[in-house]
Amino acid sequence: MADNRQTTQAEGKLAPGEPVLRQGRAADPVPAAGSSSVPSRSTGASGSVGKKASEADSESGPTPEMDSRVASAEEPPVEDSPDNGSREAESPAAIEQAMAESLQRKLRLMLKQCDRVLLMDFDILAMSRWPDNYSLATARRSRDLWLFSALVAALVFLSGLTGFIPAWVAGGGFGAFVIILMLGVPAIRRIYTSRPSYLDLIVTRQRLLRDARKHIEHLEGKEGLVWQCARMAEFNPALRASRFSELLALSEHRTLARNMTRREYVRLYLIYLLEAEKAYDRVQKAFFEGNQQAIDRGWASVAASPGQRA
Repeated sequence: MADNRQTTQAEGKLAPGEPVLRQGRAADPVPAAGSSSVPSRSTGASGSVGKKASEADSESGPTPEMDSRVASAEEPPVEDSPDNGSREAESPAAIEQAMAESLQRKLRLMLKQCDRVLLMDFDILAMSRWPDNYSLATARRSRDLWLFSALVAALVFLSGLTGFIPAWVAGGGFGAFVIILMLGVPAIRRIYTSRPSYLDLIVTRQRLLRDARKHIEHLEGKEGLVWQCARMAEFNPALRASRFSELLALSEHRTLARNMTRREYVRLYLIYLLEAEKAYDRVQKAFFEGNQQAIDRGWASVAASPGQRA
């Protein structure tokens, strides 16, 4: 047996069950009985190949196919929710309700800012009893004639005092002077004529203009009615006329009432208020229609509710 082992080692061949000894490393373990070395080698080879492939993939970077596979693996599956269809169906209705609410709020603000136009007194601003220029000219002529007659009678009386004319003529001149002066007294003048005097017409004009200015001051208030009503120009384009620009500027600076010194200005103010009243009626009609439409559709936030009384 010893001779055979020596012979085998001498020839460089090992027996099947003998361990392999090499210089610089430990001996390989003896394989267990019934196991084969071929599968282990194939497994080791395949593991090494897979390791090399993974190292190559990591060096070359991710490919689009890998990204798509990873993304599909990471993203959760999207399920059709029943709420998506209802939200898409409700979004136009919600937008329409918001627009209706904004419009109603705008109309309500216009009505609140320009509601003082309903307090307008047409007779005061129209000044229908305003004396015309013909009546004023006639009264001025009568006044000049009265003054001239009184002056002639006074000259005749004074001439008689100097002896230039007879005394009886001077006495007649004095009597005429007294009668003419008495005719100028309003109480006596109304006995023989019903026409107003020049002074009465002037006083009437001043009184009408003063009443109109007081009414304008009451309508304008602290905010300025003309300036507030200018927002309703979209319902009545006549409010944008250039002839109303000065009224708008004065109303914005709260100085409109004190600048109404002529009848033409008051009549222009009256025309503007009439146009504003038309626009107010249109705004009110549009507001009520929008409110009724909101009630029909069940929009409680859009429909206006009456305020609580104290």
